[in-house]
Amino acid sequence: MSSSSAAADGPFGSLHLEHTSTVERTAEELRRAIFEGDIESGTALREVALAESLGVSRPTVREALGILVAEGLATREPHRGVHVSTPEADSVRDVCRARWVLEGAGVRRWREADPDLRNAVHEALRAYTDAVAAEDTYQALNSLHLAFHVSLVGLTGSPRLVAMAENLVLELKLALAQVERIARNAHDQADTHIALVRLLDADDVDAALSFLQTHLEDAERSIIRALGH
Repeated sequence: MSSSSAAADGPFGSLHLEHTSTVERTAEELRRAIFEGDIESGTALREVALAESLGVSRPTVREALGILVAEGLATREPHRGVHVSTPEADSVRDVCRARWVLEGAGVRRWREADPDLRNAVHEALRAYTDAVAAEDTYQALNSLHLAFHVSLVGLTGSPRLVAMAENLVLELKLALAQVERIARNAHDQADTHIALVRLLDADDVDAALSFLQTHLEDAERSIIRALGH
């Protein structure tokens, strides 16, 4: 069997690029495969195999892997190369605590928030629920689900807090890719988010805060259980 055939049959066989690759397009295709579970946590990301599967040069793959390492989606170790990161229970707990601080701050600002920021929450919810109804890809649902949560942080009016939330999203996407294997119910998630926004629209901020805290605690437990911890 040729090396190219072996690569096509290996863990990277599902990878593809439609046109001539760039570093960012290569990184995006690797993100897709990681988030959708095509490449599992702990998988070695070999430059030669990836270059053959994607039809790009090794330097392009090397730069793309550097992006994933910087984002926390992969780790680079001396003499072991680059591997897809494996989410740890303590990290998940820490991310969920940080989410509560950021998203809770946004919900507390609901009454005072700029109308455009409140509208952004409604738009993010609509995009997510429409995608759920259309049975979109897991990658799309994952991104839209987390974009809704980032929109809650946007209520603070602080670009720095939003940037922090977006960084947390990258860490969480990797863990959520593991949860998908035990059949997360996207419709249940959509209903939960609708209920939260209804509380905000009713101006019941205290109830919305309590609802959000319970939602994030449930998410933490589900993710950790899915990771086998």
